[in-house]
Amino acid sequence: MNAGLKITAFAAGLAATFGTAYGVGKGVGPVGEDPAPARHESHREASPSPEKGGGHRAAAGGLQISEGGYTLDLQTPSLAARARTDLRFVIRDDSGRAVTAYQREHDKELHLIVASRDLVTYRHLHPARAADGTWSIPVDLPRAGGYRVFADFTPAKKGAANLTLGADLAASGPYEPQDLPAPKATAEVDGYQVRLDGALRPGAASELKLNVSRDGKPVRDLQPYLGAYGHLVALRSGDLAYLHVHPNGEPGDGKTRPGPGISFSATAPSSGTYRLFLDFKHDGKVRTAAFTVRTGTAPSPEETASHEEAAPGHGH
Repeated sequence: MNAGLKITAFAAGLAATFGTAYGVGKGVGPVGEDPAPARHESHREASPSPEKGGGHRAAAGGLQISEGGYTLDLQTPSLAARARTDLRFVIRDDSGRAVTAYQREHDKELHLIVASRDLVTYRHLHPARAADGTWSIPVDLPRAGGYRVFADFTPAKKGAANLTLGADLAASGPYEPQDLPAPKATAEVDGYQVRLDGALRPGAASELKLNVSRDGKPVRDLQPYLGAYGHLVALRSGDLAYLHVHPNGEPGDGKTRPGPGISFSATAPSSGTYRLFLDFKHDGKVRTAAFTVRTGTAPSPEETASHEEAAPGHGH
């Protein structure tokens, strides 16, 4: 994974009615609060040109099922909700061969995200790879409905870029749709309170700072998790465009403290509603705090340029 962001848009959806059974089938269109126009999976989201007033936009790439000569072959496209099932997949190269060599990034060869299309259920997983290149991990999804699976990895091939590929997953069973939680500046999980300061801005880097406390007291002894004090993933409501950023600083760099604040630099690919998921570790356990945020109007090209110059650099 990189320290910047990797975003792709994939438009697919599902149609379901309260109380009916969710089955396996093709999506008929985008779902969610802020659907984006449908796009072919083999194309990146285009950046608007300055003359159209759009200014710079974050590149939207990596959520396709195929990109850069690699394909996500999801071998478990459906499963039953509330039943522990092995989720299996293979990353294939442009010759159809299973990839068996990866660069380790943040202590893992591959990071797997599973999220429901209503953005209520979220999992950050680390599957095991067999010698033949098949990845697998047991999952137990709590609700029926449509899900999106994201595989974040970098092949070991010299000069290979980091990729995030995605595929649809269906969980069968009685389906009860849920609304996206309303935006709030605080979230609670397992007795911890997490406050979000800062705003996600379209087309310009901005700082997001998350402060962790417990019982009203700042947590100053967060533990490293995958080489950082926190990991942040954002998904855009509607098409589930994917944004993954890492904190500014890392454990052991001599300046980054283990809480209570975790700082990130992020850029949204567009205006809209996003769901943020923060993973942090304390007392030996990883917890996830979730937030719903809405962006504002895209800044001018001059404002975008000034923010880019001021933002700390990130790279693979």
